Amino acid sequence: MKIAILSRDATLYSSVRLMEAAAARGHEARVLDPTHCYMNITSMKPSIHYQGENLLGYDAVIPRIGASITFYGTAVLRQFEVMNIFCLNDSAAISRSRDKMASSQLLARKGIDLPITAFAHNPDNIDDLIAEVGGAPLVIKLVEGSQGIGVVLAETDNAARSVIQAFMCLNANIMVQEFVQEATGSDIRCFVIGDKVVAAIKRQGREGEFRSNLHRGGSASLVKLTPQERATAVRAAKIMGLNVCGVDLLRSNRGPLVMEVNSSPGLEGIEKSSGRDIAGMMIAYIEKVIAQKPR
Repeated sequence: MKIAILSRDATLYSSVRLMEAAAARGHEARVLDPTHCYMNITSMKPSIHYQGENLLGYDAVIPRIGASITFYGTAVLRQFEVMNIFCLNDSAAISRSRDKMASSQLLARKGIDLPITAFAHNPDNIDDLIAEVGGAPLVIKLVEGSQGIGVVLAETDNAARSVIQAFMCLNANIMVQEFVQEATGSDIRCFVIGDKVVAAIKRQGREGEFRSNLHRGGSASLVKLTPQERATAVRAAKIMGLNVCGVDLLRSNRGPLVMEVNSSPGLEGIEKSSGRDIAGMMIAYIEKVIAQKPR
């Protein structure tokens, strides 16, 4: 197969591992920066060009589109879809996953348990907003944030009120969530491929840090999932329409709670902690899908 990896940086761990895994299985893979792609949008002969080259003959695309380029990155991905090239995650699912509010609403509608979450625009509703999630301590999140950026723990109602007012003065869209004390600053990243959780790690925030993101200095270790956690992760991925994703869970007294479904999960933390060839599993999944496509 000929595989395109949409990534802005060919030197990133995830990009390198996907290239290695594709080569190890006898495929030709290439990293393409989506911001350098341009498209000819026509019903007769749609095409994508990259640095003057017409991109032809690709069998599959692996999107590794960062949050900062979601709009243009998904437009490029959508053009591959127009050309009937298999995309590991499609553009609609990625766009859906990047809207935290819409994602939460969709998951809740389908019966997935989440932390109690509130959302408002009018500053007059702040006290009601705080009360909706059970009061402080609570977590305030920028809807557009990623990797733990724009996430604040407010330990008192007054602190929560001040942070919410500050964000609202900036016209920022925010979510307010209950703080799940029993999670003790940790979460579980489930890596889903197809209809299986292929690896899971527990991410623990460093001392004094409630955010467990590895980018924020958190640590990772192997964890054994319960059947309920495994089923929740797979179902959340299916609801979001993602073939490959990271589903982040909190262990609460009322069962697993889905924090987020990440459409472009990093490979470094999960591969190094689990010792599993996640990149190879992604390539194998593409092989399986392509083999089943009508010729």
